Amino acid sequence: MSVCSSTGQACTTAHTWASTLDNMKFDYYFPPSPPTGAADAARNAQAMGYDGFFTAETQYDPFLPLAFAGDAAPGLEIGSAIAVAFPRSPMVTAMTSWDLARLSDGKFMLGLGTQIRAHITRRFSTEWGQPTARLRDYILALKAIWDTWQNSTPLKYDGDFYKFSLMTPFFDPGPIKFPDIPIYIAGVGPHLSGLAGEVCDGFHVHPFHTVKYLDKVVLPNMGKSAEEAGRSLDDVEMVSTLFVMTGENDSEVEQAMEPVRQQISFYASTPSYRPVLEASGWEFGDELHSMSKRGQWGDMPGVVPDEAVLEAGVAAPIGELGRAIKDRYGDRLQRVGLYSVGSATTLEPDAIQQLISDLKS
Repeated sequence: MSVCSSTGQACTTAHTWASTLDNMKFDYYFPPSPPTGAADAARNAQAMGYDGFFTAETQYDPFLPLAFAGDAAPGLEIGSAIAVAFPRSPMVTAMTSWDLARLSDGKFMLGLGTQIRAHITRRFSTEWGQPTARLRDYILALKAIWDTWQNSTPLKYDGDFYKFSLMTPFFDPGPIKFPDIPIYIAGVGPHLSGLAGEVCDGFHVHPFHTVKYLDKVVLPNMGKSAEEAGRSLDDVEMVSTLFVMTGENDSEVEQAMEPVRQQISFYASTPSYRPVLEASGWEFGDELHSMSKRGQWGDMPGVVPDEAVLEAGVAAPIGELGRAIKDRYGDRLQRVGLYSVGSATTLEPDAIQQLISDLKS
């Protein structure tokens, strides 16, 4: 991938996003549940042909399940999607990541996110401010700490938000076989997209997105920052869960639109996701936000038109879903999973295996 000089937008040499990806990776997202269940879930995912096993930070710690998964299914890549960065010192995150990289023989991907002010200050009682700059400093601090452990480099990191200058042998875990831990971040809008282009190995695209949003916001900003840093979009792996609407026939696909419509109405009512609406040309965000303030949750899905549902999600019978995903995204995304809503939660194992096969064909 490259950045078109004429438009500043990410593009291929043909200025299109043709479906040239022969092997799109398909990942399993562990639902919120006790960490001990991750072992069986990972074994099943590996047997079915999934490529990766991801966790999120919601009701449970995002890292503990990965230890179970990595041990039970060594063929899977494992990663957090995402862990909230700021409540944890970079030193704490560095140590956990080092252990998971060691356990998984280098298959661990560290995914970080900023969360939002209310959660950081009120749920975690942690400082908030300049989240993009703070996350950049956090990432550079991680790399400095890992360099110290791997290469015995003196720890002298002096950033705007984080400063590290002490590492004695007693607390140094020493080198590991796979020290280059890939760092992924998540975010909505231009700033975090740009940060990913500058210093990250991957980017978790929020499931509430459209191709227009990717092409107008995420990829141009990521490409510009990557180019300024002497990198390219090829250095950043794009990852996302997808809203899918599927079934055995068109009638079932149509029925599957309603849970996705409801989910879209929730996200679109939140000002944080306004960049997605603006890039997609949707003007119903203010109405949904007002309705949410009045508690009219049940009426909100009716504001979201079919066109928006079909643009934010992928609709196709199960036998055509893999091709529909590849045609929709081309090589914009390299890894995908299913967002747990509607028909995605009821797919039988054989349907999932067919989807995986189609994505890799």
